[in-house]
Amino acid sequence: MQKNDLCGALIKKVHDEIEKKANAMLRQQDLTLSQMNVLMELEAIPDHQLTLKELEGLLHVAQSTAAGIVVRLEQKGFVESFTDENDRRVKKVMLTPAGLQCCKNAASDVKEIETKLLSGLTEAEKFLFLDLLEKVFNAL
Repeated sequence: MQKNDLCGALIKKVHDEIEKKANAMLRQQDLTLSQMNVLMELEAIPDHQLTLKELEGLLHVAQSTAAGIVVRLEQKGFVESFTDENDRRVKKVMLTPAGLQCCKNAASDVKEIETKLLSGLTEAEKFLFLDLLEKVFNAL
Protein backbone atom coordinates (compact mmCIF):
# COMPACT_ATOMS: atom_id res chain seq x y z
CA MET A 1 0.00 0.00 0.00
CA GLN A 2 1.17 3.47 -0.82
CA LYS A 3 0.48 6.60 1.23
CA ASN A 4 -0.96 8.32 -1.82
CA ASP A 5 -3.73 5.70 -2.28
CA LEU A 6 -7.16 7.25 -2.16
CA CYS A 7 -9.26 6.54 0.91
CA GLY A 8 -11.85 4.62 -1.13
CA ALA A 9 -9.13 2.45 -2.69
CA LEU A 10 -7.72 1.60 0.74
CA ILE A 11 -11.16 0.75 2.08
CA LYS A 12 -11.71 -1.52 -0.94
CA LYS A 13 -8.36 -3.27 -0.38
CA VAL A 14 -9.22 -3.86 3.30
CA HIS A 15 -12.67 -5.15 2.35
CA ASP A 16 -11.24 -7.50 -0.28
CA GLU A 17 -8.74 -8.97 2.19
CA ILE A 18 -11.40 -9.46 4.86
CA GLU A 19 -13.69 -11.11 2.31
CA LYS A 20 -10.90 -13.40 1.09
CA LYS A 21 -10.00 -14.52 4.63
CA ALA A 22 -13.63 -14.94 5.67
CA ASN A 23 -14.46 -17.01 2.59
CA ALA A 24 -11.43 -19.23 3.25
CA MET A 25 -12.62 -19.87 6.82
CA LEU A 26 -16.23 -20.42 5.75
CA ARG A 27 -15.26 -22.78 2.92
CA GLN A 28 -14.58 -25.41 5.61
CA GLN A 29 -18.30 -25.25 6.47
CA ASP A 30 -19.36 -25.20 2.80
CA LEU A 31 -20.53 -21.59 3.14
CA THR A 32 -19.75 -18.27 1.48
CA LEU A 33 -19.58 -14.86 3.12
CA SER A 34 -22.81 -13.87 1.35
CA GLN A 35 -24.57 -16.92 2.78
CA MET A 36 -23.18 -16.22 6.25
CA ASN A 37 -24.39 -12.61 6.00
CA VAL A 38 -27.94 -13.90 5.41
CA LEU A 39 -27.69 -16.22 8.41
CA MET A 40 -26.36 -13.42 10.61
CA GLU A 41 -29.11 -11.00 9.52
CA LEU A 42 -31.73 -13.62 10.41
CA GLU A 43 -30.01 -14.44 13.69
CA ALA A 44 -30.12 -10.77 14.73
CA ILE A 45 -33.94 -10.61 14.48
CA PRO A 46 -35.89 -11.83 17.54
CA ASP A 47 -38.11 -14.27 15.60
CA HIS A 48 -35.28 -15.16 13.18
CA GLN A 49 -37.34 -14.50 10.07
CA LEU A 50 -37.50 -11.84 7.37
CA THR A 51 -39.19 -11.41 4.05
CA LEU A 52 -37.10 -11.94 0.96
CA LYS A 53 -37.65 -8.24 0.18
CA GLU A 54 -36.25 -7.25 3.59
CA LEU A 55 -33.20 -9.44 3.00
CA GLU A 56 -32.62 -7.79 -0.39
CA GLY A 57 -32.57 -4.39 1.28
CA LEU A 58 -30.31 -5.42 4.16
CA LEU A 59 -27.82 -7.11 1.83
CA HIS A 60 -28.05 -4.47 -0.92
CA VAL A 61 -28.51 -7.13 -3.61
CA ALA A 62 -31.04 -7.84 -6.36
CA GLN A 63 -34.06 -10.05 -5.67
CA SER A 64 -32.65 -12.81 -7.85
CA THR A 65 -29.35 -12.78 -5.93
CA ALA A 66 -31.10 -12.93 -2.55
CA ALA A 67 -33.36 -15.73 -3.79
CA GLY A 68 -30.35 -17.72 -5.05
CA ILE A 69 -28.55 -17.40 -1.72
CA VAL A 70 -31.69 -18.51 0.14
CA VAL A 71 -32.13 -21.56 -2.13
CA ARG A 72 -28.56 -22.68 -1.44
CA LEU A 73 -29.00 -22.16 2.31
CA GLU A 74 -32.25 -24.15 2.19
CA GLN A 75 -30.45 -27.02 0.46
CA LYS A 76 -27.94 -27.04 3.33
CA GLY A 77 -30.72 -27.01 5.94
CA PHE A 78 -29.83 -23.62 7.45
CA VAL A 79 -33.04 -21.79 6.47
CA GLU A 80 -36.62 -22.57 5.50
CA SER A 81 -38.70 -20.40 3.20
CA PHE A 82 -42.47 -20.15 3.08
CA THR A 83 -45.20 -17.81 1.88
CA ASP A 84 -46.76 -15.32 4.24
CA GLU A 85 -50.12 -16.58 5.47
CA ASN A 86 -51.69 -13.11 5.04
CA ASP A 87 -50.25 -12.38 1.59
CA ARG A 88 -49.22 -15.35 -0.55
CA ARG A 89 -47.12 -13.07 -2.78
CA VAL A 90 -44.69 -12.47 0.09
CA LYS A 91 -41.92 -15.01 0.62
CA LYS A 92 -40.47 -15.31 4.12
CA VAL A 93 -37.18 -16.86 5.18
CA MET A 94 -36.63 -18.36 8.63
CA LEU A 95 -33.47 -19.55 10.34
CA THR A 96 -33.52 -23.25 11.30
CA PRO A 97 -31.92 -24.66 14.47
CA ALA A 98 -28.98 -25.78 12.29
CA GLY A 99 -28.65 -22.21 10.96
CA LEU A 100 -28.74 -20.80 14.46
CA GLN A 101 -26.00 -23.20 15.56
CA CYS A 102 -23.95 -22.22 12.51
CA CYS A 103 -24.17 -18.55 13.59
CA LYS A 104 -23.04 -19.42 17.10
CA ASN A 105 -20.09 -21.40 15.71
CA ALA A 106 -19.15 -18.56 13.35
CA ALA A 107 -19.03 -15.99 16.15
CA SER A 108 -15.55 -17.14 17.15
CA ASP A 109 -14.36 -16.98 13.52
CA VAL A 110 -15.66 -13.42 13.21
CA LYS A 111 -13.91 -12.49 16.47
CA GLU A 112 -10.66 -13.99 15.14
CA ILE A 113 -10.86 -11.99 11.90
CA GLU A 114 -11.66 -8.78 13.81
CA THR A 115 -8.78 -9.37 16.22
CA LYS A 116 -6.35 -9.87 13.34
CA LEU A 117 -7.74 -6.82 11.52
CA LEU A 118 -7.16 -4.55 14.52
CA SER A 119 -3.99 -6.24 15.83
CA GLY A 120 -1.69 -3.43 14.71
CA LEU A 121 -3.58 -0.81 16.73
CA THR A 122 -3.43 0.20 20.38
CA GLU A 123 -6.67 0.12 22.39
CA ALA A 124 -7.04 3.90 21.98
CA GLU A 125 -6.41 3.63 18.23
CA LYS A 126 -9.01 0.83 17.92
CA PHE A 127 -11.61 3.02 19.61
CA LEU A 128 -10.71 5.99 17.42
CA PHE A 129 -10.65 3.85 14.25
CA LEU A 130 -14.11 2.42 14.90
CA ASP A 131 -15.45 5.86 15.79
CA LEU A 132 -14.05 7.34 12.57
CA LEU A 133 -15.39 4.45 10.46
CA GLU A 134 -18.86 5.04 11.92
CA LYS A 135 -18.64 8.75 11.15
CA VAL A 136 -17.55 8.05 7.56
CA PHE A 137 -20.40 5.56 7.11
CA ASN A 138 -22.98 7.93 8.60
CA ALA A 139 -21.81 10.71 6.28
CA LEU A 140 -22.73 8.59 3.28
